[in-house]
Amino acid sequence: MSRRIESSVVVDVDPAVAFAVSQTTGAVRLRWDPFIEEQHFEGGATAPAKGVRTRTRHRSRLVMLSEYVSFNPPTNVGMTMIEGPWFFASFAGGWRFAAEPDGRCRATWRYSFRCRPSWLAPVTERIGAIVLKRDIDRRIAGFARGCADPVVVAAASAAGA
Repeated sequence: MSRRIESSVVVDVDPAVAFAVSQTTGAVRLRWDPFIEEQHFEGGATAPAKGVRTRTRHRSRLVMLSEYVSFNPPTNVGMTMIEGPWFFASFAGGWRFAAEPDGRCRATWRYSFRCRPSWLAPVTERIGAIVLKRDIDRRIAGFARGCADPVVVAAASAAGA
């Protein structure tokens, strides 16, 4: 059974803009996302879509190849790990964006993971949940800052919101 952790924030933009901010790339992405040191699409892809793969290097230098398993603007996106750090048996992430009654957006990000080796998983997954919760909380706080950054919002809006 996978461990699940999540973090949520309400931002002062609508779901379409919030979704677009979450999908920014390059220098714009690096303005708000403390998780990523480097990220690029694989296989000649130039934009996110279901089936597209990305290679991401975390700030700790760990690298993961992941694939979009869902891409439904402006409500949700999901990715799963294809290759990654040896200690993950599986890893997936999902983001949901929902309109709030006041016109703002609630963004909820969730990670699901399993660790290996299985005999050590009861311990490593407890530790992983603590580390990943801290990471996802920092990441969604960065996302909230990005949704308030006029440079990020303008770039996201121009790209597709």
